[in-house]
Amino acid sequence: MAVSFDLFGTLVRADTPDDPAAAVAAELEARGVSVPDDWDDAYREPHVDAPEGAEVPLHAHVARALASRGVHPSGNVPRRAVVSAFDPVVETRAGTHEALETAREHGPVALCSNCSVPELVGRTLVRADFGRDDFDAIVSSVGCGWRKPAPEIFEQTADELGVSPEDLIHVGDDPRTDGGIEDVGGQAILLEETPLEDVPAELETLEAESQEEG
Repeated sequence: MAVSFDLFGTLVRADTPDDPAAAVAAELEARGVSVPDDWDDAYREPHVDAPEGAEVPLHAHVARALASRGVHPSGNVPRRAVVSAFDPVVETRAGTHEALETAREHGPVALCSNCSVPELVGRTLVRADFGRDDFDAIVSSVGCGWRKPAPEIFEQTADELGVSPEDLIHVGDDPRTDGGIEDVGGQAILLEETPLEDVPAELETLEAESQEEG
């Protein structure tokens, strides 16, 4: 048995910008970029023709949005602006460490998170005081190129843990995205049904059932 956890909304709360377009615009302007007058429209328009389920890194989207209005900032300015715009205060949710400790008693543990902002997962983990040994693998959508519920992100998570997707239990707060584990044969523990504080007991139950079946 292996367990993966969603990050945002499951293990931590993070205060992301209420208006992402405005937050990114402010950081672009701070770097000398002339933000188009219709930036809100440009930000919300699709600019990258990606396959269904693929993750488009936000800085790539921002660069294309600017280019669609004839603005071409130099170097990695869009990436630095996006990283700065998403710089949240992070709060670890009650029950997080107990759930992780119980999961580690039964097998390898991964983080499997949707996130289109580079560096954000790593900075969030540092601010939430997670240690290097808390996860055997960290898989983010911006890193692997696929967003939950796409099967590819769960398959990569299972592969990095050395198990088959059928042996992966995924803990998350969003039935639409985190429930995608069931499409590859794994099992979901959803917080709307099982609060984080009850996840250790649920993992114990699932382990016992697995041993009985085996």
